[in-house]
Amino acid sequence: MIKYYILGFFAIVVIVGLSLVGWVWGSYNNLATENQMVATSWAQVQTQYQRRFDLIPNLVNATKGILVQEQKVFGAIADARTHYAGAAAGSADQVKATSQLDGALSRLLVIMENYPELKSYQNIQNLTDELAGTENRISVARDRYNQEVLTFNNLIVRFPGNLIAHAFGFEAKTFFQADETAQAAPTVNLTN
Repeated sequence: MIKYYILGFFAIVVIVGLSLVGWVWGSYNNLATENQMVATSWAQVQTQYQRRFDLIPNLVNATKGILVQEQKVFGAIADARTHYAGAAAGSADQVKATSQLDGALSRLLVIMENYPELKSYQNIQNLTDELAGTENRISVARDRYNQEVLTFNNLIVRFPGNLIAHAFGFEAKTFFQADETAQAAPTVNLTN
């Protein structure tokens, strides 16, 4: 009879042990999957940034022939593109360069609004439309990235997932946040 109790106790320990291993395994895989979802979402943000950076030189070149006096804006756009290209992927420098580009691009768009004759050039209009579409795609990609970060961060801070996250070195991801200067509307002075 004692033999059956020992055998039953051993079976319970094995079942509990296997359940625990299965839970750890499943939790780890869930964290790893969400980690990859965050990385994929950030890659999509970068893809849209790249699309923007590819479109901007075409828009600048099309506009440059008409607005020679606005070399400062074109220089600011070129500087922002250079800083973005030189920044490490996903770094604060890359986000800062993106914000710098946003400011310069806003000034360019204000200039274009102040020169209605630019809108008559079909090439510029097409590029402007593409750029507006790209800006929408960037916004959507940023939102999706932040959603994935939220999902991942919730997994690693909630009990008992936080135990697995800590044991396997998963760390919280950073949300995309606009630079503080993005809250101020750009000013354009066409008298210089």
